[in-house]
Amino acid sequence: MSTLTVSDQHVTPATGKVIQPAWVRAMHWTNAFAMVLMIMSGWQIYNASPLFDFLEFSKSITLGDWLGGALLWHFAAMWLLMVNGLAYLAAGLATGRFRKKLLPITPTGVVSDVKAALTFKLAHDDLTKYNYVQKLLYAGIIAVGIVIVLSGLSIWKPVQLYWLSALFGGYDVARYVHFICMSLIVAFLAVHVVLALLVPKSLRAMIIGR
Repeated sequence: MSTLTVSDQHVTPATGKVIQPAWVRAMHWTNAFAMVLMIMSGWQIYNASPLFDFLEFSKSITLGDWLGGALLWHFAAMWLLMVNGLAYLAAGLATGRFRKKLLPITPTGVVSDVKAALTFKLAHDDLTKYNYVQKLLYAGIIAVGIVIVLSGLSIWKPVQLYWLSALFGGYDVARYVHFICMSLIVAFLAVHVVLALLVPKSLRAMIIGR
């Protein structure tokens, strides 16, 4: 959602130009809604069988009140996220959006943009282009999303999908993989929201498209 770009040569798009198509906006907010439901219900599920003795999530930020209720919320949000996520991937590939927005990603470009960001020299005048850090983060979160879905399925159906569970090293390992992916998504969302608030016109573009 953040629209930072290192180049100062880009021209700010003309007023009225569509920056975020309607299908992108609809799928973006649907994904966000589904992810929040899955994270909050997932924390309640985690509390029922913690992976770490020192970590328990407050009931004020969980969903479902109890294990059974949390599972119902989690599965309902799972189907929404899977269907919408697959549609988003298909549309992104079919329209060439991923290729145009996320490629290329080069180590030199990433290092350059990180340095620019740390010295507060990362411009954000062109909402239509992503810098290299954004490209890396967005491509990475797509990959994390795929892994968290697959690890979640292996936890949900460890017998029926034994081959998938084995791919992750077994049920117990799959739980840790699922937790790590969840943590990465939460961290991404936190950074994503902060950057969007720092560049409010990018948030406006994701709401009204312009």
